[in-house]
Amino acid sequence: MPNTTIWITGAKGFIGRHLALYLTRQGHKVYGIGHGLWPSIEAATWGLEGWINGEIDAPNLEVLRQASGIPSVVFHLAGGSSVGSSLANPSEDFSRTVTTTARLVEWLRISAPDARLVAVSSAAVYGARHNDSIKETSPPQPFSPYGHHKLMMEQLCRSYSEAFGLRCAVVRLFSVYGPWLRKQLLWDVCCKLAGGAKVLQLGGSGGELRDWVEIRDVVRLLGLAASIDSDDLVLLNGGSGIGAPVATVAALVVEAWGEPIPIEFTGEGRRGDPFSLVACSNALVGNPFTWEIELAAGIANYVRWFKEARI
Repeated sequence: MPNTTIWITGAKGFIGRHLALYLTRQGHKVYGIGHGLWPSIEAATWGLEGWINGEIDAPNLEVLRQASGIPSVVFHLAGGSSVGSSLANPSEDFSRTVTTTARLVEWLRISAPDARLVAVSSAAVYGARHNDSIKETSPPQPFSPYGHHKLMMEQLCRSYSEAFGLRCAVVRLFSVYGPWLRKQLLWDVCCKLAGGAKVLQLGGSGGELRDWVEIRDVVRLLGLAASIDSDDLVLLNGGSGIGAPVATVAALVVEAWGEPIPIEFTGEGRRGDPFSLVACSNALVGNPFTWEIELAAGIANYVRWFKEARI
């Protein structure tokens, strides 16, 4: 991907800020839009030339265009952030994910038809009924509002690709982790360890399989998605194809923490949670990409960050 002007929606989030820093180091000029106050000095440390705190709608996108010029690539990361929050407030999740995407693709159709869009989706679109590794051609069977809304987002992108020639890649990310992620399993385990827990108790059986991908690999994959030259919509699984049981991941966190304690599982999982969610990315075959960060090393790095962040 030649050096160019890039926009990131949701750039203040966990993936967005890492992506902005990665792209800036590749020589691109990066601008962001989304929710949250973000002082310009702090945003600049993550590589952003400019940040707009506001809705992703035509007026704000025009303000961003005046500041940066027409983008060559837009990475769309804004949207609902979790299954749990979508169950608690499905209407808000719909607005964050579906309505936002509808506004964005319509603005691109009118104002930046030559821009390439990389829309970040989720393995949640596949649902809970897949026991084997999941191909891009596997049928989506979402359970949660979060998964349904991500699928609607994808369908909007596909409709604008087919009807208006919008060049778009959709990346379905699996279990992304890394520094600055302040939720989900690794964060919860570290918080319990930091709190002095004598026994680490977690939900589920511990045998649930997830495809863990470290953020440094993920941003490289997103960069690759933006460079794939295709007039048709590109669909990629953002997973390594290696499944790790939750019990193994929890044990790696405890080991990296350096204060071994017993780990117990309640046997009670959340309704709709899949037992196995592991990628098979046939679409990546033939592309110059390999997953580089091994799970143990990535978790050790996360634990180091967590401890340093508490100081």
